[in-house]
Formats: sequence, C-alpha cells, structure tokens
Amino acid sequence: MGGGFFAPAAGGGAADSTPPLVPGGGAHARRPAPGEEVLLAEAIRQLSAYFDGSLRRFELPLDWRLSSGFNRQVLQELDRSVPYGAVVGYGELAARAGQPGAAQAVGNAMGSNPLPVVVPCHRVVENDGGIGGFGGGVETKRRLLELEGVLPQPLF
Repeated sequence: MGGGFFAPAAGGGAADSTPPLVPGGGAHARRPAPGEEVLLAEAIRQLSAYFDGSLRRFELPLDWRLSSGFNRQVLQELDRSVPYGAVVGYGELAARAGQPGAAQAVGNAMGSNPLPVVVPCHRVVENDGGIGGFGGGVETKRRLLELEGVLPQPLF
C-alpha cells in the first residue's frame, strides 16, 4: 500500500481471469503481481470492516520501509501502543518513542505517514485538547475519531 487506499476496479471478475488494475497510478497503474491481489483484497476487506465498525485492529503485513529513521520509530510506536478508541498527544507519543520534547517532529512524522488509517495517525491530538492536523483534512480526522467513539457524533 502507498499513500492512498485501493478500491476494486472494473474487470477481474469470475468470467474475466484478468486481474484488475491497481488504481492511483494514472499512467503508472499496473496489474498486481501474482499473490498481490490477495493482499489487496484483504486490505479492502479490512478497511471496509473498519469503516462499518466491526474491525478495531488491522492485521495486515506492513512495509515499514516506506518510512525511515525517527518517522518510522514514531509510526511503529503509534501502531503498537495507541489502540482503537484512544488518543495520544504529540508530546506523549514523542516521549514514548524515546524523544521527549520532539512533539513537532511527531507532527511531521504523522504528516508523512504512508499508511493513514491503517497506521492510525488520526489518533494523535494536541496536548492541550485540540484535535490537531491531518493529511486528509481536519474534518476527516474528526469523522474517524467519531467512528472510534473518541468524539461524540454530531446531533445534526
């Protein structure tokens, strides 16, 4: 998985043995290698289950090589220690990752997260109670936190 999500494409059905193209690449779209389509199908299944409220922890093989250094360390700590329905402050996550005082660097790491939602950067909030930023927009972050029961659902 890259910086976006995969969705089923047209084609590749039972009557058509050709696998669908992997979207998101425009002219760079390609057919998945043998076995990759299984991983994509599982990622789609788990994302669907997450969004319908029946999945609380993703069990996908993640390619941590998509990030490096402090960013990787912070993202792995986030994935390991902040469960569904919980939040952590930028400063607290910095301390958990062994770098107290590196809250701004944690914000940068969240902004470079190549696997948003799966590696739940939406669960990182400001230490003073603010919601903080999100690459998909603050409203998307708010909706994800509502889905997980961290924020109340709006009445209207």
